[in-house]
Amino acid sequence: MKKLLLTTAALALSAGFAMADTVRLGTEGAYPPYNFINDKGEVDGFERELGDELCKRAELTCEWVTNDWDSIIPNLVSGNYDVIIAGMSITEERDQVIDFTQNYTLPDPSAYLAPSADVDVKSGVIAAQSGTIQASYVASSGATLVEYATPEESIAAVRNGEADAVLADRAFLLPVAEEDAGLELLEEMVMIGGGIGLGLRESDTELKGKLDAAIQSMKDDGSLNALIEKWEIGLTF
Repeated sequence: MKKLLLTTAALALSAGFAMADTVRLGTEGAYPPYNFINDKGEVDGFERELGDELCKRAELTCEWVTNDWDSIIPNLVSGNYDVIIAGMSITEERDQVIDFTQNYTLPDPSAYLAPSADVDVKSGVIAAQSGTIQASYVASSGATLVEYATPEESIAAVRNGEADAVLADRAFLLPVAEEDAGLELLEEMVMIGGGIGLGLRESDTELKGKLDAAIQSMKDDGSLNALIEKWEIGLTF
């Protein structure tokens, strides 16, 4: 029992020391334009630029870590990295497990992508990435939910006929619809969640304070809106 307690304490200390040395930013790297891996094999996108600027303003030394979406919260809690910056919407359910900074985007409209406009999204088979606010919404909407580990797989499910439509952030689906003549965005949009924020362990209050202040400074000087417009994320503040 003592050994277990000591191990837990050691883990807590190591997590706390991370802020003093290097803050590890965890992202998925598979959700453009928010985050993706570029041709150089590096994390890129809206959140790469945002994260680098937040670290600069907060006077933090940061490094980037990629992690699959399905385990992104558990691996934050276990100390694999210190911050989630991965297009994660702030929800009450997630807030029971981790803490969030203030939002750095307003709620982005979710949209349906389908082969045709006559798809019945209320009673059809709808694909969504597992663990997302869109999956939760579909599950409670009366439609049949089919979940996939990655956003690309959820789109592939529509292309190959496994699903009638996919529900995801409109900013993510828009370029897909523009590039694929066989798919179109439906007019219906859904507002879900409280915007996107940085996820942290509930014990990392000092780190949260630094990052909150950095986000607020970017809101105040207009630089956050400039990034949102550059990457066509959605509404500005």
